[in-house]
Amino acid sequence: MMKILLADDFALLREDLCETLGAQPDMEVVGAAESGAQVQEMAQKLDFDVLLIDIEMENTTAGIRAAENILAEKPDVIVIFLTAHETENMILMSMGAGAVDYVVKGCPDEELLEHIRKAYEGEPMLDARVQHMVLKEYSRLRRSEKSLLFFINNVSQLTPAERSLVRYLLDGMKVKDIAAARCVEVVTVKTQIKGLLRKFGCTRTKEIVEMIHELGVEHLF
Repeated sequence: MMKILLADDFALLREDLCETLGAQPDMEVVGAAESGAQVQEMAQKLDFDVLLIDIEMENTTAGIRAAENILAEKPDVIVIFLTAHETENMILMSMGAGAVDYVVKGCPDEELLEHIRKAYEGEPMLDARVQHMVLKEYSRLRRSEKSLLFFINNVSQLTPAERSLVRYLLDGMKVKDIAAARCVEVVTVKTQIKGLLRKFGCTRTKEIVEMIHELGVEHLF
């Protein structure tokens, strides 16, 4: 028999879930929490197999944070999120937190029960749309990883003067202002900028600045 710990801040839904799950011969509800904080406290004291948890409780990501903390202590727990919003960002956040599935609130009881049983058996019912989302995000992260490695390799080849120039560009300074700050001719700064563009494979300094912000590596300069 699978043991289920559930969490939802809506009392009526929580009671309905307890009744529905408790009526199943193969399921036992061992606890029901009303917040992310409470479910974490209960998780430390209870033995359970499945965590059925609302994403939005005391705040918009309370369930996600709670699930992450619980999984850090009990990595074998099967996490299924309850959600009222099927946004791509929310679904990706739930998958990233370690969930194996998610269920939309208000779905038929039969559908909810099937999701729980399939997840418990190791065959979660992620639909094709979610699988596509996850694969797309994985591809994006791989591209980002390659971009970061390429960028760091280029940064390692910069001279101290070029690093300083990038810092000025990040501060939004114009060419003439950079020249004045460094006590050099404008043409000297322009020549250094051409070298930067060539090293980073860019055509405008704006592209370099955007790349740095996108990769979150401002601290390198």
